[in-house]
Amino acid sequence: MIILSIFFFITAIIYSSVGFGGGSTYLALLLIWGIPYYIFPVIALSCNIIVVTGNSINYVRSGNHNFKLLLPFLIGSIPLAFLGGSLTINKEIFEILLFLVLSIAGMLLLIGNKSYEDENIKINKLHLLVSLLIGSLLGLISGIVGIGGGIFLSPLLFLLKADKPKNIITTASLFILINSISGLLGQLTKENILNEILLYWPLFLSVFIGGLLGNFLSLKIFSNRLLALSTSLLVIFVAIRMGLKVFI
Repeated sequence: MIILSIFFFITAIIYSSVGFGGGSTYLALLLIWGIPYYIFPVIALSCNIIVVTGNSINYVRSGNHNFKLLLPFLIGSIPLAFLGGSLTINKEIFEILLFLVLSIAGMLLLIGNKSYEDENIKINKLHLLVSLLIGSLLGLISGIVGIGGGIFLSPLLFLLKADKPKNIITTASLFILINSISGLLGQLTKENILNEILLYWPLFLSVFIGGLLGNFLSLKIFSNRLLALSTSLLVIFVAIRMGLKVFI
């Protein structure tokens, strides 16, 4: 548990630096460590909430937010994240879904990392139906697998040029927070889950400290583009590691 906690700590530092929770990598680490798969989403979603709460508050206080952009995504995601969280799937399907989630998210981050510091962009207004559909899909995936969804939403918003970089980061962070809460509530409808997650308190403490440090690094030291690039490479590496475990 000590070594796993250290990896969770490092993951929280990296992901919180770009406004993410780290759910996708927590899941991969839990799989590699042989933790029972049915508890993966609860641990990952809980860690997401711990990490992004502070970031979300800081981002909103800084004034870098666009609630009109965020709202349609949440309307679509909240009910489906709860629904996804309440579903039970077998381990093989879960592992394949997680591999696909990590692979796609890593590539999206890698493609979109150049946009993280481009403040001089022509902003495109997204159609309401598009936002609802994206939110619904991400909500369902998030609830089932145990990610917050921001690792998908953020690069998509950058590619679509939906807003300024700082506003997009805040949007993604708030989306992760609220989506994770909804997915976690769905997961907690399953029997005996709540009692089991208390055994993993060192992981929660690790991500709490790591999240605080990562937020400091984001604000004081590293550029958003560098952090986004490092995050994308980390996700792709973990996806490859998972692919080898699942398919070979």
